[in-house]
Amino acid sequence: MAEHWFHRNRGKINPFIRIVFGIIWLIDASFKFQPGFADTLSQMITAAGQGQPAWLLPWFNFWAATVAPDPTFWVYLVGGGELLIGLALVLGGMRKITYVVGMVLSLFIWAVPEGFGGAYGPSSTDIGTGIIYAMTFLALMAINADYGPSKFSVDKWLEKRFKWWKKLAEFN
Repeated sequence: MAEHWFHRNRGKINPFIRIVFGIIWLIDASFKFQPGFADTLSQMITAAGQGQPAWLLPWFNFWAATVAPDPTFWVYLVGGGELLIGLALVLGGMRKITYVVGMVLSLFIWAVPEGFGGAYGPSSTDIGTGIIYAMTFLALMAINADYGPSKFSVDKWLEKRFKWWKKLAEFN
């Protein structure tokens, strides 16, 4: 019975997932703009490199050195990107581009300040949120490709007015 309910209501469930995920991104973005966050970003990246394999240390050292001269720029760049992604998810705008950019940004966040979710050892309990966010974007891509346009999106409205908009919004 449950599969029938999901099948009948997928037109509402799919945008609900996208919108809730967008709200999560907006909340996450708001944390980037908290006072003092920029002051801790370089230390966060350095700490992410602690306990990592020696071959990964140049990666973390590079990013710590890159961010250190102007951490505020990086905080506003990433926070602004998260804000735009969150808004695009909530509104359902440029979904194809939003999902790809969101997945790339999630992987970047996972690979730099989250330190690939590691260092891993006997006391490790999770792999970090960035990789899970990236997989959620991949799932949204699959949903969009399988079920097509969402009637609860700005894209649906724009596609009716501008035929070329579909190339920015749809996977199929």
